[in-house]
Amino acid sequence: MTAAEQRVALVTGAAQGIGYAIAERLLLDGHQVVLADFQETVQAAATRLGAAGAVQVDVRQAEAFKSAIDETAASHGRLDVLVNCAGTCGRLGFEEMTLEHWQQDIDTNLTAVMFGCQAAVFPHMREQGWGRLINIVSVSSKAGGVGPVYLDGRGGRSGAAYAAAKAGSLNLTRWIARQVGAWGITANAIAPGPIESAMTAGQTYSIDELPIPRFGKPAEVAGAVSYLAGPDADFVTGTCLHVDGGMIRA
Repeated sequence: MTAAEQRVALVTGAAQGIGYAIAERLLLDGHQVVLADFQETVQAAATRLGAAGAVQVDVRQAEAFKSAIDETAASHGRLDVLVNCAGTCGRLGFEEMTLEHWQQDIDTNLTAVMFGCQAAVFPHMREQGWGRLINIVSVSSKAGGVGPVYLDGRGGRSGAAYAAAKAGSLNLTRWIARQVGAWGITANAIAPGPIESAMTAGQTYSIDELPIPRFGKPAEVAGAVSYLAGPDADFVTGTCLHVDGGMIRA
C-alpha cells in the first residue's frame, strides 16, 4: 500500500461541480475520500464515485462541521487532506447589500474555512505530523471581484460579499501556513477563474480576452488540488495557484 492509499481526504461542496471533480481526482490518486455537502445528493455522489463515505453537513454550522471532520478521522483512523470547496456566490453590489446576504457569503466562504481548518489541524493533522489544507478561493480574491460593477447597484458576476470573503480566505490560508509548517502541514489556496459549473451558468464572461480563450474545466482545478495534496508539493505552502486561463497575471 502506497502513502497515497493510506491518506484520507475530506472534500466539501462535493456533491457536484468542482468539488465533485476534486473528489474524483483524489480517488484516482489513491486517497480514501469522504464527500461533504449540505445537499442530500452527496450520498448518491459518493456511491457513484465509490468513495469511502459521505456526510451531509452545512459547513456554516461550525459545530456540525467540526463533528463531520472528527467523525471522518475516527472512522478512517486519520485525516490527511481537507479541501474547502463549499461556496456561495451572491451578486449584490455595495448599495444593495443586506446583512443577510453579506453574512451568507462570509459564513460559507470565510468563516467555514477558518473553523474547518482549525478542526482538521487540532488535533488530527498536528498529532499525525502531516496534513494538507487546500482552500478554493477565486480570482475575485485578487481582483476585488470580476466583471463590471454597475451604477444601478448590481454587483457584476461576483458581488461585494463574495469578493471580500474570498480575499479573506486567501489571506487566512497564508496566515495558517506560517504556523503549521513546522508540524508537517501545508496550507495553500487555488484561485479558479471562469470554470464550467453551476455557479458560472448563465453568466457572461469575456472569454475572448483571456490568453487561453475558453472556460476552464472542473477537472483542471482538480488537477491543481492533486498536485498540492501530493508529495511533489511538500515544500509548497502559503501560496495561491491560479487556474484561470491567464485572467490574473501575477
